[in-house]
Amino acid sequence: MTTLLPDTPEYSAAEVAQIIEAGHPLQIMDVRAPERLAMGRIDIGPEGRFHNMRGSVLIKTVSPVETGLDKNTPVVVVCGHGKDSKIITAHLRRMGFDARSLAGGVVSWFDFSLPRALDPPEGVDRLLQFDRLGKGCLAYLIVSDGQALIIDPPLNSEEILRSLEESEAELVGVADTHVHADYVSGAVEISSRFGVPYHLHPADAVYPYDGSPGKITFQPLAHGDHIGLGEASLEVVHTPGHTEGSVSFLLEGRAAFTGDFLLIESLGRPDLGEKAEEWARVLWGSVESMRGSWDPGLAIYPAHYTSEAGRRRDGSVGADLGSLLGSQPLLALGEEEEFVRSILALRAPIPEAYRKIKALNLGLSPINRGEVLDLEVGRNECGLG
Repeated sequence: MTTLLPDTPEYSAAEVAQIIEAGHPLQIMDVRAPERLAMGRIDIGPEGRFHNMRGSVLIKTVSPVETGLDKNTPVVVVCGHGKDSKIITAHLRRMGFDARSLAGGVVSWFDFSLPRALDPPEGVDRLLQFDRLGKGCLAYLIVSDGQALIIDPPLNSEEILRSLEESEAELVGVADTHVHADYVSGAVEISSRFGVPYHLHPADAVYPYDGSPGKITFQPLAHGDHIGLGEASLEVVHTPGHTEGSVSFLLEGRAAFTGDFLLIESLGRPDLGEKAEEWARVLWGSVESMRGSWDPGLAIYPAHYTSEAGRRRDGSVGADLGSLLGSQPLLALGEEEEFVRSILALRAPIPEAYRKIKALNLGLSPINRGEVLDLEVGRNECGLG
């Protein structure tokens, strides 16, 4: 399959997201080899709407019935980078299907972010959550009195910067709650482009696998620091355990951006740095401190989510701390040893790409955007359970 069909109808990743969000029926025909699906696929929910058939097989199919597709439901055809899917789309359209190719392929799905407005606390004019539907990753834009801060941005931050421009606010800083392992951060690039500080805890500016110091420029954070923007202020709370330098940002005592420390469905894995038991004990200390000092009414906004169970009715990902304390089994444990045993029992294989992504985020390897797209395919595996 080498012939390109530039006039073949396409859906962008944003259009696919809008169709799914609106609840309209849509079928996925993924034409990659079945073994490639394990790396990541578009999960649209309703059973029977996802189909997989190698493109080399599907192109030879002459009967619509043999495709397994419903002729009355639109189809989006997916391949790796959006080339082979054009050929298959043209074939399906000749068979009478309402088919379109996914522009950019499955990598575009995992790269795309959907903005959602959150209820801003007092002193904040605008609070946006940027949801990477494919990866289950979240970034944030906070705007107060003409100034803005970005938290946990991906490398492709076009949607965030577009919202920043719409807000007519001055960017005063960008921050990572920790050095991410599942996606390449855009914080260093944004910091350089806008000439603003990149906030990071220094304990995370080290490659955890061999102790190599990172080669990035950042403004070090410490527990108890405050980052001001406009009329608002974020308190820095050191919440290590997922990483040594993980922090949470408490916004006006009303909302907490918890990175991978506290997720909606669980806690962040302490084993990604290959120090599972050591960091599990550190995580216990962070949980104990959080339970003893955070207001149960805090709105919790994490950097990742595992499944659709983490969503609220409006589609955003978040919950009040009190509900998490009442629903998460790990947060109900009262003894350190039981907590550590439970965490170690949930250990899972560490994705091979995570070592490479950590190195990229620390400036230890050059960033190639094409490579990044392939490295980031697949949902995050940062949470326990």
